[in-house]
Amino acid sequence: MDALTPAELLSELRPRLGDPAGLLLVQDLDGVCMDLVRDPLCRRLEGSYVRDARRLDGSFSVLTNGEHEGRRGVNRLVERALGCDREPGREGLYLPGLAAGGVQLQNRHGEVATPGVSAAELAFLTTLPARMAEELRAWLPQLLPQLKAEALEHQIALAVLDNPLSPTVNLNGLFRLSAASARPLALARELQQGLLELMQRLLDEAGRSGLADRFFLHIAPNVLDDEGGEQPVWASAAGIGTTDVQFMLRGAIKEAGLLVLLNRHIARHHGVHPLGEAFNVRTAPRSHQELLALAEARIPPELMPQLVGIGDTITSTPGPTPGSWRRGGSDRGFLTLLQDLGRRFDRPNRVVLVDSSGGEVCRPSMADGSLRGLTDPGDPLRLDALFPGGPAQYRAFFAELAAAASPRALQP
Repeated sequence: MDALTPAELLSELRPRLGDPAGLLLVQDLDGVCMDLVRDPLCRRLEGSYVRDARRLDGSFSVLTNGEHEGRRGVNRLVERALGCDREPGREGLYLPGLAAGGVQLQNRHGEVATPGVSAAELAFLTTLPARMAEELRAWLPQLLPQLKAEALEHQIALAVLDNPLSPTVNLNGLFRLSAASARPLALARELQQGLLELMQRLLDEAGRSGLADRFFLHIAPNVLDDEGGEQPVWASAAGIGTTDVQFMLRGAIKEAGLLVLLNRHIARHHGVHPLGEAFNVRTAPRSHQELLALAEARIPPELMPQLVGIGDTITSTPGPTPGSWRRGGSDRGFLTLLQDLGRRFDRPNRVVLVDSSGGEVCRPSMADGSLRGLTDPGDPLRLDALFPGGPAQYRAFFAELAAAASPRALQP
């Protein structure tokens, strides 16, 4: 079937808001409800969006690779969006759901937990931003010799994202320098290759510290190899490709996070955790088929809600042989699982894609209607609704949906 327009999706979902137990929206953040920016400290949430999310309490959760807490966390964006005269914790205005790929759980009052994460893992993560800066300080002058000491430190400060649970190196600022060079694509690829090697060294350090297999590297955007492993999207004439590499806790994948949110949604509305009260992404199965099988085996069909997944990051590029495709993207896994759960449980689940190409970060666009770079004719992930107008169009849709559920805002 053809993809639904935002208006058609709104008409379909409005009647379902009368039964919060029967509907769960699972939404990514960056590129969906706010524009992508080169410097994550410049991200901005709209206060109206935050209040709309509160109105959908009970049917809405976030699922993001960003984090709730820390100076770069989404909670700081919520606080700035609302202003100093509001108390988001007391008023229940923080965004509920999972962050850091699924290891950081938060309710709408800003109470945060990291189930399944050890003190040793947290201690190692705290050392990484300084180590990342140290590695960049030693490596970047070879590629960008024009950077003097002060400019180099400025670029390192932009690149190293000191997220407590997912320290990250972001290349967007450095890509701006490579674009002005005599060989922009070659230099961009060298930056991507060097970053992967840098992060692999840090992963090896974790192993030598007794934390082997506790972490993994999340590459964004990515494509998946034949074994499901993340591979970079190299810079090309079609786009800049991979911009970030995140150092993440093993198990922090959005597919597992989707089942955690589903388990908690059912418990909230029906009083039972079908996957167990302690179920979390660190103990969850890791493969798509195992997660799907677990849901089928443990979730009673009568308790399964309709799921709506909203993301912006999927990729599809031609593979090495004619007719083959390399597919990936940090939202692809959870959207595919959500789609397959709908098929297995006979629910009208919806996969929603927002065009995030209008921000400061180069991404494939929906503008020409081809969806080139996002999907392909043989893609098993079917897109049910499209928002070619980007985050602004999505926020307008979200506001109309929240208005239909506004009586819920009065619930404690």
